[in-house]
Parts: sequence; C-alpha cells; structure tokens
Amino acid sequence: MTRSSSRRWRSSERIALGFLEEMGYRIIETRKRIKIHGIEVSEIDAIVEDEDGNRYGVEIKAGRIDVTGIRQAYVNAIIAGVKPMVIAKGFADDAAAALAEKLDVKVLQLSDYFLVEAEELELLIRDAIDHLISDTVSVLISSKPPSPEELDFLKIIVREPTIMDASRALGRGIDDTIKKLRQLQNKGILPKGTKSYRLLKLYASLVLLKEELRHIITQLKLCIGEKQ
Repeated sequence: MTRSSSRRWRSSERIALGFLEEMGYRIIETRKRIKIHGIEVSEIDAIVEDEDGNRYGVEIKAGRIDVTGIRQAYVNAIIAGVKPMVIAKGFADDAAAALAEKLDVKVLQLSDYFLVEAEELELLIRDAIDHLISDTVSVLISSKPPSPEELDFLKIIVREPTIMDASRALGRGIDDTIKKLRQLQNKGILPKGTKSYRLLKLYASLVLLKEELRHIITQLKLCIGEKQ
C-alpha cells in the first residue's frame, strides 16, 4: 500500500467509525488481530457493539466490496465469534450483493459523494493545518531579524487589506511589492511558498510581534543590568 493510498484508507477508517458511532454503535476495538492456535491469520478493522449487545466484526473498504471481500469479512467474523459487517461505497457487482445476503453479511453503504468528498476534504484540511503550523513555527524560531526598512514594509502589509492597497501605500507597483515579499521569504523572515496575501499578513503580524517582544526583553535586560 502506497503512502497516499494508506492515508486515504486511514481517512476512510476514521469516517466509517464516526459514522458507526452516529448510528449508535459502540467501538470496542480497532484493528483486531485474528489468531488460530496462537498464529495470526488475519485482522478485523473494528469490533463494534449495537444497542442490543450484538457484536460485529467490521471490514472497512475505501471502494466497493466484491465477492472476495464479502468472503473475507464472513470468515474473519466467524473465527472471531462475532457477526460480519462491511462498510463500503456499495457492491462491486450483483454477485457480491447476492453472497452478502446469503451469508447474512451486513453491508452499510456510504455514497460515493460522502466518502470521496469527506476523505479528500479531511486530507486537505490536515495538510493545510500541518503547513500552517509548520510555517508559523518557522516564523517564530527564525533568527534573522528584519532591518528597520523591512519592519516598515511589514507594518504596511499588516495594515493594508489588499496587496493593491499595500502597493499604493508603499508607492510601489504590485510587481515590486510581490518581489519584496519574495525577498523576505528567501531571507527566511516570512515562510517560503506562501502565496496568499491574507496568510502573509498573518505571518507579518507574527514577525512584528516577535520583534516587539525582542525589544521589550532587551530593555528589561538593560534595566536589570543598570540596577545591578
């Protein structure tokens, strides 16, 4: 399983388990290992319990379930002593649906729209948060203080709502303002790769706050030194 497909499956797993909890099932265990005479032979994605105390071995599929998947879910559940359940986007074909009915495998179908959109949205949000945290930390730990001219530039960026307004306030063209922002990114004062003006305003605010704190700390050290 590739990294991207693994992340996609984990996303499907979280969505499916949340779906089950919303339906009233209680999650007992996840990634239950199935053993025969002490030898591991398979794994069940989750063990859940309904309101009546019935326990199910749940197989979670990011796509549609086929005949092989139905058989696997059935056999794993029998070995584990629970009822078989599958969460998928639906059946791969009529044969899979017929076998599930014959073996009494409970199949909960999630629509293509729900799974695909929810998975992609979750991954996008996680990536965006990861990048935001990483870029914020890079600003805070940067050891390169801006020059007085650069501080004045950042103050205007923070103050003005759009890059056009900032360019007018600076007396520059938009291309020159963008070039200056890129220079600050290349120096490590602002995070590289950020193209959103709103995010750049946020990072500029952090830089100004950090410099203000640096100034306060310097003044405190001087006061302490004078008193000593």
